[in-house]
Amino acid sequence: MEMIADILLAAGAFGAAAYCYVLALRLKRLQTLESGMGGAIAVLSAQVDDLTRTLAQARKSADGQVTALEDLTRRGEGVAARLELLLASMHDLPDEPGPAPQTTAPPPDDLSMRRPRYVRRRAARQGVEAAE
Repeated sequence: MEMIADILLAAGAFGAAAYCYVLALRLKRLQTLESGMGGAIAVLSAQVDDLTRTLAQARKSADGQVTALEDLTRRGEGVAARLELLLASMHDLPDEPGPAPQTTAPPPDDLSMRRPRYVRRRAARQGVEAAE
């Protein structure tokens, strides 16, 4: 009986050793840089580095575009203010002398048949700024 127990114990030890050997081979193949998981990790790491560099370049470009847009917005606001002043000053100019206006009476029309006229104006937007 002891002999059978010893044989079964030796067979179990041999089976465990074979299992450990197979696992060790699989682990070595998994860690190789060319074809295993190590290679996949190396490729992904390189891609992350490339994406980080690309993102940094995109940020620089976007920052440059933001500054250019802010500059153009400031210039546009200045030009708009000057145009408003020019238009306001046009109202102060005297009328040019020209031929005397003809004072003909408009044709009579029935005021009761006229429809009322409505003029809608938008309020000036004071707080409008460029989107950031």
